[in-house]
Amino acid sequence: MAKYRKKPVVVEAKEFKRENLKELEYFTKGNLRDVNIPRCLDGIMTAKVDTLEGVYTATEGDYIIKGIKGEFYPCKPDIFEQTYERVD
Repeated sequence: MAKYRKKPVVVEAKEFKRENLKELEYFTKGNLRDVNIPRCLDGIMTAKVDTLEGVYTATEGDYIIKGIKGEFYPCKPDIFEQTYERVD
């Protein structure tokens, strides 16, 4: 059995939150759609993200990642923080 290490890849990502919806719409070029903003205090915002594997649901707080081929996909915050580090 061989072992492999993931190649370092730089991706662009933005956190899915209410304060930056317009920025996310521009960033995803229309791949973020059907945004649902609940009107109750403890409601969690969701949206659909068109990915290479189909449509996924992003939940408020997830990161929306632009992959190396220009594709978009959501990622849970804990996985994002374990996988990526900021490189500005």
